[in-house]
Amino acid sequence: MSAKRILVLLGLVALLLPLMPASAAPREKWDTRVFAKVGAPGYPAYVFKHRNGRVYAGTYTNPQGDTIPSRVREWSAGGTLLRSWAVPGQDLSADHGVQVANADARGRLVLLEKSTSSVMTLNVRTGHFRRWATLPDLPTCPPESTGPACSPNAADYPAIPNYATWGPNGALYVTDYGQAVIWKIPRRSVKPRVWFASPALDGSEFGTTGIAFRPGRRDLLITQGSTATDGSVPTDGKLYRLPIRDTGRPGTLSTLWTSSPGDLPDGFGIARSGHIYVANAGLSNQLVELGAGGREIERFPAVPGSGENGSSVPFDTPSSATFL
Repeated sequence: MSAKRILVLLGLVALLLPLMPASAAPREKWDTRVFAKVGAPGYPAYVFKHRNGRVYAGTYTNPQGDTIPSRVREWSAGGTLLRSWAVPGQDLSADHGVQVANADARGRLVLLEKSTSSVMTLNVRTGHFRRWATLPDLPTCPPESTGPACSPNAADYPAIPNYATWGPNGALYVTDYGQAVIWKIPRRSVKPRVWFASPALDGSEFGTTGIAFRPGRRDLLITQGSTATDGSVPTDGKLYRLPIRDTGRPGTLSTLWTSSPGDLPDGFGIARSGHIYVANAGLSNQLVELGAGGREIERFPAVPGSGENGSSVPFDTPSSATFL
């Protein structure tokens, strides 16, 4: 998403319509409007809709050399900025940023912090931050193998928590943009463990991004920015399906959708219809609507590249799609 803005994506329309006055004219599909502007240090990524009716986003990337702490911001459902919190305990000399990834059963925000590879919580009533768990840097896997506690690209990339979803039995599943693994943090645990590791998650400099659990299908959907292994020209990204067995162990990874070269699929939202709306953070600057089985239905804007969406702000590195 743009460095300074959050856009109301048209995937939101189906859930926005019931909130409109009876006299309001229905909005057409893909009608895009600016929801809010994000102040320094900017760069919102995932946008989280809380059950309290408010909307939250973090500043996920601080520009090179920027020593400003990352921030978590809170908006009303109408886009009015209500509150903002600076994130404590970051390594401001390193690449730092925070993702508002989810909320726990007590309503605390679940945050993913990059410079310390941490999973944190934020109590929005008290403003209290707590460090819940830290993702470790893994050793490099031996050639031609991926073990349960190693990563094929660990020598080049540290742990970078990116997106998170709750799964069965209250466990939190976290994607790692830097290492080719999915982490699992069991309920009431502070010790993340590698739950799934695969060379298919090795995107080199464009790694694993969005993740969401579908209870009815008992599977995880996972987006992969690139399946390149040499860090050169970005290749096709993926939308993967990964079942969770009754034993709690991962099933067989399969590909539901393959992107166009350079799309860099990032975060996504799942509609009540089951359709999946993927934000392409790469060259196309498009949103892609997929069926529940991964069939590509439509892209918006229809012409890739410019991001021109009819609003006052074009798409520029769109990073997620969230239903309001």
